[in-house]
Amino acid sequence: MLGLIISLIVIGLIAGAIARLVVPGKQNLSIPATIVIGIVGSFVGGFLGYLLFHKDAQNGFFQPSGIIGSIIGAIIVLLLWIRFGSRSRSRV
Repeated sequence: MLGLIISLIVIGLIAGAIARLVVPGKQNLSIPATIVIGIVGSFVGGFLGYLLFHKDAQNGFFQPSGIIGSIIGAIIVLLLWIRFGSRSRSRV
């Protein structure tokens, strides 16, 4: 169980950092926020992989993905964060 948690954190950090490098512009995110974006992106990538390729049906369609799917999912989550997160902060 501890190995799973550590691997989720490491993959989340790598995927979140690569997503922040790929997406243009400055993102004011901390390291824990980058890790969370990477972890959520991993599940988004797993969901998209299931929808596109219909693999791993026994695990359901809410599952972690590999590093490539994690990066793609993290980019999607980061773009959504920038789009909708900045709008909510600008209203205050």
